[in-house]
Amino acid sequence: MITAQGFLQVLASGLLMGLIYALIAVGLSLIFGLMDVVNFAHGEFLMVAMYAAFGLVFLTALDPIVLTPIIVAVMFALGVLVYVGVIRYAMRAKINQGMVQIFATFGLGLLIQGLAQYFFTPDYRTISHTWLGGKTLDLAGVFLPWPQIYGGAVSLAVFGGLFWLITRTDFGKALEATREDQGAVALVGIDRNRIFALGWGLGAALVGLAGAVLAIFYYIHPQVGATFALIAYVVVALGGFGSIFGALVAGLIVGVVEAMTAMILPPALKSVGVYAIYLAVLFIRPRGLFGRL
Repeated sequence: MITAQGFLQVLASGLLMGLIYALIAVGLSLIFGLMDVVNFAHGEFLMVAMYAAFGLVFLTALDPIVLTPIIVAVMFALGVLVYVGVIRYAMRAKINQGMVQIFATFGLGLLIQGLAQYFFTPDYRTISHTWLGGKTLDLAGVFLPWPQIYGGAVSLAVFGGLFWLITRTDFGKALEATREDQGAVALVGIDRNRIFALGWGLGAALVGLAGAVLAIFYYIHPQVGATFALIAYVVVALGGFGSIFGALVAGLIVGVVEAMTAMILPPALKSVGVYAIYLAVLFIRPRGLFGRL
């Protein structure tokens, strides 16, 4: 029989992981909302960020929290580079542009994963002796791991920062204008390619931040991105393609449903509840909870 304390434990754990899922997914949602492009290399971006955290810790002996700004900056540069070197040319396709973009990002993901396997081998790695690793907070018998608390706090700060960026800055207004009408923004002097490049950089930086958080408490290996990418796609589709606020709400829903499912079914089947909820929303509201499609 499930006790009240046990229920609160599962609920709290689900909410914390949900915030991390939202952080992983928001960059994907941002890029889609800006360009109508699904980045199928999103999971590999997450994996690169986690390996970057591992490598920097090995080289500097500093904590991943201290190294997070460097990881975010590296991932921002990677996002801009991917747009300039791959996506910009894929968008010029005259026929089947959508398929060209899909295969371009999917192929990029395979390339990154293959390079990771070649240089780092398929072995699992972890970052040991971090400031938060293995520590928990006891709240009246509900135990919350500090790495997840940190990840949840970072996620909330990021969504608050994104809200400020979009509503209070010139770049945010240009971003929203480009989202609304890519053709008309050129008439008011906005460089669409520059906004796209910065958007890809921002999306990659956000998933880089999520990777720096995950590296504190999760295994690092070449296929780690695939696990979280699948969840990110569900979060984005559930919340609504292109909706940043939807990514936050959907991430929390996915985290709680996953935790509750693991409490009822064997842990190996914890994703069943998530996909059941997603399919229900897909049939009832195909554009997602907050989508504008």
